[in-house]
Amino acid sequence: MMPHSESTSNPQPTGYACIQRYVKTLDSSPGVYRMLDGESRVLYVGKARNLKARVSNYARPGHSGRIERMIAATTSMMFLTTRTETEALLLEQNLIKQLKPKYNVLLRDDKSFPNILVAKDHAFPQIKKHRGAKKEKGAYFGPFANAGAVNRTLNQLQKAFLLRNCSDSMFESRTRPCLLYQIKRCSGPCVGLISEQGYAESVKDAERFLSGRSTKVQEELAEQMMAASAAMEFERAASLRDRIRALTQVQTSQGINPRSVTEADVIGLYMDSGQACVQVFFIRANQNWGNKDFYPRVGPDVSPAEAMEAFLGQFYDNKEPPRQLILSDATENADLMQDALSEKAGRKVEILVPQRGEKQELVAGALRNARESLARRMSESATQAKLLRGVAEAFELNNPPNRIEVYDNSHIQGTNAVGGMIVAGPEGFMKSAYRKFNIRGDDLTPGDDFGMMKEVLTRRFTRLQKEDPERDKGLWPDLLLIDGGAGQVSAVHEIMAQHGVEDIPMVGVAKGVDRDHGKEEFHRTGQRPFALKRNDPVLYFIQRLRDEAHRFAIGTHRAKRAKAIGATPLDEIAGVGAARKRALLAHFGSAKAVSRANLVDLKAVDGISAGLAQKVYDFFHDKG
Repeated sequence: MMPHSESTSNPQPTGYACIQRYVKTLDSSPGVYRMLDGESRVLYVGKARNLKARVSNYARPGHSGRIERMIAATTSMMFLTTRTETEALLLEQNLIKQLKPKYNVLLRDDKSFPNILVAKDHAFPQIKKHRGAKKEKGAYFGPFANAGAVNRTLNQLQKAFLLRNCSDSMFESRTRPCLLYQIKRCSGPCVGLISEQGYAESVKDAERFLSGRSTKVQEELAEQMMAASAAMEFERAASLRDRIRALTQVQTSQGINPRSVTEADVIGLYMDSGQACVQVFFIRANQNWGNKDFYPRVGPDVSPAEAMEAFLGQFYDNKEPPRQLILSDATENADLMQDALSEKAGRKVEILVPQRGEKQELVAGALRNARESLARRMSESATQAKLLRGVAEAFELNNPPNRIEVYDNSHIQGTNAVGGMIVAGPEGFMKSAYRKFNIRGDDLTPGDDFGMMKEVLTRRFTRLQKEDPERDKGLWPDLLLIDGGAGQVSAVHEIMAQHGVEDIPMVGVAKGVDRDHGKEEFHRTGQRPFALKRNDPVLYFIQRLRDEAHRFAIGTHRAKRAKAIGATPLDEIAGVGAARKRALLAHFGSAKAVSRANLVDLKAVDGISAGLAQKVYDFFHDKG
């Protein structure tokens, strides 16, 4: 890829004249162009088979209102030439995701999707939910649309195949079967109630089922059930019957299980009044593994073809595309997009826009879901906008807030302290913007809520000043809500003043008389506290925000506490990873027993070298 860039700090000429000046410097190479405004903010990113021809189009009038506004604001341009147009398409979508230009179609929700992992680093493999990079050894099945879809499937797979879901350390420390064995959701490999070969057969059946050979697995289980019944082994027959029912339940809960589609994403796009919803159904192994809706930022003059191309490019920028993409609308450059995705995946990716048959029925279902989801969202957005106008009126803000940040702390007598920040705006809760803060202050007194809040806000606004000093990326809050009264508000005001941030309104939400839900008092710096009427929708809205912040902080605290409970001193020893930790715990039974072991016994543990045994021994004895 060969970069070629040119920009100017002089704000003149602008618009058409600016673009015409750049046309003279370009050739017919493929590449990517960027339009920038007078403050060097990226307005638009586009690709071109022929940069000179594409940019020349912008130098002539006759565009839509959105493009005309973009051209008028353009004061400079930047260019990157590429070897091929396919390379330009991939680069364009990557830059759009990074730079979030004002005039591009933008996919804002871009989380990873969970998978089911059958881990293969143990004699008795664990089956579990997995999200993120596929670094663990094992077989991955997915993606699933959400954690709920994974959990439902895992729940039924446990009933059908009796595979363990416990951690390796828990597996090694068991001396008797756990509750899951008692309720027939695990075969008890931890205490030898199933052989390694028998368990491996169950793992193989689970993988076959997840790979789409569900009918074959069910037929074999049915044969085993009939044989057990004929042999008058009625308890075994009943167990096999329950396992068959569990597999049937998986398929029933999936709803759609297409016969002619093995591996595909079914994508339906619906647009209305300058807004769009994209509904994606994940079809893998002839099974529906859930669906999810997305709301890309579009405008009234964006065509379905442009919106679909932008969605595909950005959605699959960090995800592996399936073998087929079944779309409701054609993209602007279908062949180019197909080549780009095939190149990215290292195999052929086929893009289809079906007109009849089962595939068309699948698209129709996705489109119906997209239409209904967008209608609900538009209705909720109207309600949300009204609530935000009410917030502005109640707290005397100049404008309805686009970003409200709510803070809360959670701890038990100062231990495992965490801070939580939730965010809400015109589209409701912005969960991708939530943040958790592990309180690090060693000098804090246990239970010092003021100190914890100071640490959280200091870290938050120090980072904001570094990442968005011009406040033009939408990351700064328009309103802070603090759980507390006048004292907390005064303390927060002082903290913010230390960072030179005194223009953001803040409101303390106190429980009020008798700490009654519904009698909240609101506190602002230098003003008398006040209350809202009990039936005021704005009061309910503030309560929801505060409760969500509390829920998030409590959940984060519990997760941290659970992790701390499962930790051992072995985690602090350099060179003792997960495998060696398991070996030590399996040999001695507990971390406490390891700490009491002599050097000879430590050296006798399988996988522990003489040098590492010395390190473990020294670690505990240095601590007295």
